[in-house]
Amino acid sequence: MFGDMMGMINKLKETKEKVEATKERLKIVLIDEQSADGLLKVTITAARDIKNITIADELLEDKEQLEDYLVLTLNKAIKRASDVNDMELAAVAKDGMPDIPGLDMLK
Repeated sequence: MFGDMMGMINKLKETKEKVEATKERLKIVLIDEQSADGLLKVTITAARDIKNITIADELLEDKEQLEDYLVLTLNKAIKRASDVNDMELAAVAKDGMPDIPGLDMLK
C-alpha cells in the first residue's frame, strides 16, 4: 500500500511538471484571428498574450468602428486561445491522474 501511495505521489509530481511545461509551451503557440473582412488582424498566444495587431488604414478614419472591430476580433482571439489552453492543460492533467478508486470523474 505504501508503494502505491509513493507511486501516486510521484505521478502527481510528474503531472505537475508536465502541466508547467505545457503552460510554458502555450506562451509561444500563436493564434491568428481577423475581422470578417480582414481589415483588422490579431495575433495572440494560447496563454492569451496579445502579440500583434494590424489595422487597415481605412479603419483609422472611424474611431467608433475601430473600437467595435477591436472588441469583436480580440474577443474571438481570446476565446480561441482559451479553448486551446483549456484543452491542452486538461489533456495533460487527465493523462497524469493516478488511478485512485472513486476518482474516475475526469474520464
